Amino acid sequence: MANSINYKHLQYFWAVAKEGSIASASEILHLTPQTISGQLAILEESIGEKLFQRQGRGLSLTEKGRLVYRYADEIFSLGKELQDVIRGASPTGRLEFVVGILDCIPKTIAYKLLEPALVSHHNISITCKEGSLEQILADLAMQKLDMVLADMPLTSSFKIKAYNHFLGESGITFFAKPDIAKKYSKHFPQSLNNAPLLIPTENSTIRRSIDQWFSELDIYPDIKGEFDDSALLKAFAQAGTGIFFMPTAIEKELCKQLNVNIIGRTEKVKEQFYAISTERKIRHPAIAAINDYAKLNF
Repeated sequence: MANSINYKHLQYFWAVAKEGSIASASEILHLTPQTISGQLAILEESIGEKLFQRQGRGLSLTEKGRLVYRYADEIFSLGKELQDVIRGASPTGRLEFVVGILDCIPKTIAYKLLEPALVSHHNISITCKEGSLEQILADLAMQKLDMVLADMPLTSSFKIKAYNHFLGESGITFFAKPDIAKKYSKHFPQSLNNAPLLIPTENSTIRRSIDQWFSELDIYPDIKGEFDDSALLKAFAQAGTGIFFMPTAIEKELCKQLNVNIIGRTEKVKEQFYAISTERKIRHPAIAAINDYAKLNF
């Protein structure tokens, strides 16, 4: 860097990166957008590279911007901790881990994959945010998330720089309340023809895979409901509305939790799980713990 960094300018940059826009940062800092824009320009000039680039109506960090943000975040987090210590509080040393989870990811799977992060660090704090892939990736692009848990890899159609870390895959198991399961368990999977089925919406990757499998087998179930949220789907299934499927990796937990029986399993359709992060090489200890666990257990 050609010149020393002005930490006030760095604070303005940090606020804009956290909030996603100059307008939002100006409200928090009680400064005009013009003032912040001018200070950012001076910071970029001192560094010698652009830190932001336009993305739709907002701003996204450049590669250099992401590097500067990581250091700025640590600097100002330490500053806050110093203030707390001066006031007599004990430093927490707490590691915050913010995860975005797609609505369609089964909650039991999400917990199973995230639990190693809690075990790996005795003082970690996890924040989970749910939403659509577009919403969650937007937060990742704005550095509001450390990781996204998804059922599909990030593709070039999403204009953000992030990396896929394959966690594993699982075949699927079909479940229903005991009386329904007894009726449809014989001659599986052909027994699913005209059977009452609760299924994810067409927005999910697994829905496209299951539709193709049904088509290949000439199976045409009676779709009783389509759901974006896996928890809502399970609530309908638990009430006896119909048959549903989930990853085989969590079948024991589901049978116990929901009082359902297994109708059948298939490995012809598999649900995949990915961790998406802005790190090409995983350095965050929580993400590393999740990745290591998944490699051994899926």
